[in-house]
Amino acid sequence: MPPAEPPSALPPAFASGLSDFLDTMRVEAGLARRTTRAYAGDLGRFLRWSARSGSATWSDVDPRAIVEYLAWRRAEGVAETTVARNLVSVRMLMRFLVLEGVLDKDPTALIPAPVLRRLLPRMLTPDDVERLLEASGGDDWIALRDRALLEVLYACGARISEAVSLRTGDLEPELRVLRLHGKGDKMRIVPMGGRAREAVERWLAIGRPEVARARPVPELFLTARGRPLDRTNAWRRVKRAALRAGLRAEISPHTLRHSFATHLIEGGADLRAVQEMLGHVSIRTTEVYTHLDTEHIRSIHRLYHPRG
Repeated sequence: MPPAEPPSALPPAFASGLSDFLDTMRVEAGLARRTTRAYAGDLGRFLRWSARSGSATWSDVDPRAIVEYLAWRRAEGVAETTVARNLVSVRMLMRFLVLEGVLDKDPTALIPAPVLRRLLPRMLTPDDVERLLEASGGDDWIALRDRALLEVLYACGARISEAVSLRTGDLEPELRVLRLHGKGDKMRIVPMGGRAREAVERWLAIGRPEVARARPVPELFLTARGRPLDRTNAWRRVKRAALRAGLRAEISPHTLRHSFATHLIEGGADLRAVQEMLGHVSIRTTEVYTHLDTEHIRSIHRLYHPRG
């Protein structure tokens, strides 16, 4: 195995190819900055490992080297999901290099993806959601903001990054729908229920003016200093509400997104409609919630059927 310390710089061929790939992903494929940074991290680690192993050109990167790299990652103790993600990143890069004529063939073509156990996302029951939302009750500006934030996360299935980047201009005048800007800056329109509308209206009318102080800040959710609420602080507000509600500590903003989708499916919503509201590119990503629905049906059968 190569030594632990990475070199200060990649070989020129690696540095150039990686830069071209990331530029293409960002500019032509329209990937979000966070996704592009994730690719950069995964691939930078792989290429530094390859350089320490003696590779300096793309032709040096063969299937055996890639398999050895994945084995090295496992030996480091990373999760199998991380190993799978690393392989996807390397596969994307190699396919790009083939398309660009740098490589004649893809060295990852015959490498199978790790077999992953499909984990169902954590979710809350409707009663849990009610307790969580009620935990932010109050009339001060913090309580009004937190209630509006929680309502948007649950009522609209928004990612936390989408919620904190919401601007007042993303709200339809009657607050029946809002515009969410998702991955790759793709915009989608999602309806808001009556209770979410009420919470957002109260925040806009009473809470937000108190901290905005007439300054032209476009973001919907603000801090005490009138600045946009960031992802980290929004995550903390959800955790605090969960603790106040007496719910388990591992609840996160994404738990509300999963609960939104699950409750829609259990209520009979069309899978394609849920896909659109979640902003999933592929229906396969949304299909996990049909497994959750099946578990729900099976639990009812076990409870009520005499031979359950």
